[in-house]
Amino acid sequence: MKQTPFTLLENTPLTAEVHQLRLRGDCAAVTAPGQFVQVLVPGQFLRRPFSVCDRSGDTLTLCVRRVGRGTETLCSLPAGATLDLLTGLGNGFTLDHAGGAPLLIGGGSGVGALYGLCRALLAAGKSVTAALCFRSAEQIYYVNQLKALGAAVRVYTEDGGAGTRGRATDALALPHSSLYACGPVAMLAALDGLESGPAQLSLEARMGCGFGACMGCTIETAAGARRVCRDGPVFPGKAVVW
Repeated sequence: MKQTPFTLLENTPLTAEVHQLRLRGDCAAVTAPGQFVQVLVPGQFLRRPFSVCDRSGDTLTLCVRRVGRGTETLCSLPAGATLDLLTGLGNGFTLDHAGGAPLLIGGGSGVGALYGLCRALLAAGKSVTAALCFRSAEQIYYVNQLKALGAAVRVYTEDGGAGTRGRATDALALPHSSLYACGPVAMLAALDGLESGPAQLSLEARMGCGFGACMGCTIETAAGARRVCRDGPVFPGKAVVW
């Protein structure tokens, strides 16, 4: 973990709710896709956790969804603003047991968190399929970005307004050697109940400190109580007691 200032380079709306933030600073502590950062939002007491979408040199990319005052403030900041970040938090995804054709499933605000993982898997010679799942067409983002990396992208919407009408669990019918997923808890629980192969699931959780001191993000697992921030946010399939 490292506390360091970052400069906001770019604040780009991707949808009416989701913004992409690119920041420059000391990224040395970010070593694996799926790790997260804690951002000190101006005017707010508690930091906000965000998965790292990508790291390239001294820049980090985050996807921020407007859900309250803190994220509203972040999505309104101009380029040039300085933010205080805790970086290198949590255990990220590994490429172990990925096999030749991993399937990435992202739901809602969890879609962006799969970008860096997708890039790493493709660099390792894997044939990646990304299934992006949304409620409606208006919420879709990162399709072109993942296609540009070289992934085969499938879009699912619950209302059928774009792509295939369906839910995240429908994507499990696609041929795959392993599963990586990030999204709402209900989505992850459903996927975990159906997937029988190797799987890694990135949990979203409310956090106080982000590094294991406050115990506020404790969940129950097959091995006992674990903290999402310290022991996760990525857990293997069948580990979490939903």
